[in-house]
Amino acid sequence: MNILDMCDSEAASVPVEATAERAIRAMLDRHVGAVAVIDESLRVAGIFTERDVLRRLSLGERDPRKLSVREVMTTPVEMATRATTAAEALATMVERHYRHLPIVDDDGRLLGMLSIRNLLQAQIDTLTRQLDQARSVVL
Repeated sequence: MNILDMCDSEAASVPVEATAERAIRAMLDRHVGAVAVIDESLRVAGIFTERDVLRRLSLGERDPRKLSVREVMTTPVEMATRATTAAEALATMVERHYRHLPIVDDDGRLLGMLSIRNLLQAQIDTLTRQLDQARSVVL
């Protein structure tokens, strides 16, 4: 299965000009832990995650309503492409402690957002199919 097929149907994103508050609201509205921050050419310029909220906003005196997401996003961003395998994506995510990995085209435009949850669900689906096949052979 292609990693893009594992992602939610539409990746959550905000423009680079957005406020941190808008990015947080996008995450809450979409029930996700990260949004891609995209520039005017629709290329991924950064990623804004729950960890960014905790590390850069939660204990500070900065107002997310007035703060540009550009100031608190993570950059540079590690990204995957359609050619990246699920195993490669998982290895990157585990090694670097990422929970989200943007998937981009050859020009860096956002195609999807892969989460560790997506990879886990794909593995559960595969194991369930294998178990069902094994049961059908035994019975």
